[in-house]
Amino acid sequence: MIRSTLAVLLGLIVALATMLLLEYLGMSLFPLPPGIDLDSEEDLARLVASATIGKKLWVLMGWTVAAFVGGWVAARISRRHRVGAALGVGLLIVAGVVLNAAMLPHPAWMTIVGVLLPVPVAWCAARLASPRAPLPPA
Repeated sequence: MIRSTLAVLLGLIVALATMLLLEYLGMSLFPLPPGIDLDSEEDLARLVASATIGKKLWVLMGWTVAAFVGGWVAARISRRHRVGAALGVGLLIVAGVVLNAAMLPHPAWMTIVGVLLPVPVAWCAARLASPRAPLPPA
């Protein structure tokens, strides 16, 4: 149980690092407009509202890739509860998406997709991270 809990925590750390890295790359692909103060909630709300579809899809991709990478790491670390550990990371990503959407006004489609994708993607990562049983001899 302790190993699985540690797996979820490490998976979440890797997921957050993945999101930060993708956000950093996104800043070079989609630079901030001049005069935006990232400490101002009003400026952040305006930034989200005026973001291009490409930027919004980039953010969705970040949430999804983070759920995959974090779920994969959690599943690899956990021995007994590989799928559960990965799903734990996916659910924490969903909680982050909901919190983010509550703080900043995102389009409804973006929030819906952001809530629906991370858990199945984390499940797929767990399946890929799990060892395969050898094929029976022919």
